[in-house]
Amino acid sequence: MAAVTVFALCSGVWLLRDGAETHAPPQPSAAQARAGLGGRAGEQPAVPALPPSPPDRIRIPAIRVDAPLTGLGLTNTGSLDVPPATDENLAGWYESGTTPGEPGTAIVAGHVDNADGPAVFYDLGALARGSTIEVDRRDGGVAVFTVDAVEVYAAKAFPDERVYGAARRPELRVITCGGGWSRGTGYQGNVVVFAHLTGSR
Repeated sequence: MAAVTVFALCSGVWLLRDGAETHAPPQPSAAQARAGLGGRAGEQPAVPALPPSPPDRIRIPAIRVDAPLTGLGLTNTGSLDVPPATDENLAGWYESGTTPGEPGTAIVAGHVDNADGPAVFYDLGALARGSTIEVDRRDGGVAVFTVDAVEVYAAKAFPDERVYGAARRPELRVITCGGGWSRGTGYQGNVVVFAHLTGSR
């Protein structure tokens, strides 16, 4: 998948309608970034991986996210489809890829806003390292992830391999729009949360 994968999330129609740049979503600080790729080159799992199971819900307590997940496929152009913008509390996961909790990199994406205001991942840029993400799985279990980093990338410099590349341990990426906003082009990039599996129940 390429940077265009999540570009459809990034129009900023709510800000465009209101002309209210002061209401732009929070962006991660440099303190939340990390060096290195993480989860690559032999890094060992923190806990045993889980068997494959589709996810049904994502919870991020620190930013008050509690949202159902819908499966996402690819569009005709090869980019990741997006959840319906009309449902502000719906996120999606790439259902042809890794399921959250099994070895590899699972992808979750959601809108930062819609025409009515903030959407499911509006506060994603405010998340801090060490925060917890919980994913309810269809097998009845819960995969618990710990945030390693929260970073923002310009659309033209999106690091595909860093974000989407294969991992030996179970990892999770949560993606929305960010990187500033302009009336002419919408959001300038993407906020990406990097997390790895640290527990289950």
